[in-house]
Amino acid sequence: MSQPTVAFLQAFSNALNNHDIDAVMEMMTDDCVFNAVAGPELQGKSFVGQAEVRQGLEAAWKNASDACWVDAEHHVIGDKGFSESTYKGTAADGARTEARMIDAFTFRDGKIAVKNAFRKNRPPVNA
Repeated sequence: MSQPTVAFLQAFSNALNNHDIDAVMEMMTDDCVFNAVAGPELQGKSFVGQAEVRQGLEAAWKNASDACWVDAEHHVIGDKGFSESTYKGTAADGARTEARMIDAFTFRDGKIAVKNAFRKNRPPVNA
């Protein structure tokens, strides 16, 4: 199976922005891992496998129903890739987050095996 391309990462980004969980999960391996930007573990909260990753992403969208990633630049280098973007989202309490971030990816069998998210720790911005 061929390795993902920049166009693949753009499609993944589009699916995230559309909150299309089925499209997102189709682009990830069965044993995928999503390391969130925060959590108790060294890599943030880790979600492992299709069911957990689905739940983790859906929870993130529930916490910020307008979550989106804009100004994205995507790069692929062999079985690794990354996307730099600006995350924007409003929490249920009205706190608005806008911060630069990066998703580091590991690919396997033409899909995303690991999505490791990193985001600048910035105070809420005015809505």
